[in-house]
Amino acid sequence: MTPHPTATRATGRPGPAPHVLILGGTTEARALAAALAGSPLRVTSSLAGRVAEPRLPAGEVRIGGFGGPDGLAAWLRAEAVDAVVDATHPFAAVMSGNAALAARTTGVPLLALRRPGWAPVAGDRWHPVASLEAAAAALPALGRRVFLTTGRQGIGAFAHLDGLHFLARSVDPPEPPVPAALDVLLDRGPFTLDGERALLREHRIDVVVTKDSGGAATAPKLTAARELGLPVVVVERPPLPHGVPVAESVPAALGWLGERGPGFR
Repeated sequence: MTPHPTATRATGRPGPAPHVLILGGTTEARALAAALAGSPLRVTSSLAGRVAEPRLPAGEVRIGGFGGPDGLAAWLRAEAVDAVVDATHPFAAVMSGNAALAARTTGVPLLALRRPGWAPVAGDRWHPVASLEAAAAALPALGRRVFLTTGRQGIGAFAHLDGLHFLARSVDPPEPPVPAALDVLLDRGPFTLDGERALLREHRIDVVVTKDSGGAATAPKLTAARELGLPVVVVERPPLPHGVPVAESVPAALGWLGERGPGFR
C-alpha cells in the first residue's frame, strides 16, 4: 500500500491519514473527490467499470467490482477505510445495498450522496412508473416513436415492443436484446435545451422515457418535452437502504465527513 501523510485520526491518536472511499463515477462523486484533493485525507474513488472511457475523478482510483458485500467488507478492512460515501447513480440499488451491508458488518460510517430528483411543473405530462418493465407496458398507449434515455443496460426491457420505433441515447453501445426498430445515439451529457428541442423534432419523437436521475446535465429533455406537449414516462428511484443518512449536495457531504472527527478536517 502506498504510504500516506500522517494525521490525527478520528480517534485523536496520531497515525495514517483517515481513508475515505467514494463509490461511483457520478458528477457528485467527482466533485467530492475534487473538493478533497489536497486535503490530508487519503481518498479512493471506486468506479464500476461499466463505461469504456469513464471520466476519472481526482486522486486515487480503483475500477471494478468488489465481489458483493463480503468482498467490499474485506476491502474496507484491508485498506483501513474510515468512512464511505455512496455517490453511485440513484438507480445503482445493488451497489447501494452492498455498501449498506458492508458498512454494517465493519462498523464503517456510510453516507449516501444523492442529488435531488426531478419534480414536475405546470405543463408537464409525466407518467410515473416503478420500473423499466412498467415503462415498457405504458408505452403502446402513449406513442409510437420513443426517445429512450434509460441507459444502455435498461434497453432490454423494451426489446419485445416490435410495434414501436426507438431512439436510444447512451454513452456506450447497447448489447442484445434490443428492440427490432432501434436507432442508437452515442453521446454524453450535459445536453442543451436547443439541442434537445432539435433532436425531438428531427426524430419525430412522440414520447420520452427517462429515469428520475435528477441533476441539470440531462434535465433539458424534460423542458423540451414540455414545450412540445410530449408525454414523459418517468421511472421512479428505488429506495435507499434503511438507516443510511443522505446528503443532497457535495457541501453537505463535506460537512458529514467533518463531523467524523478532527482527522477529517
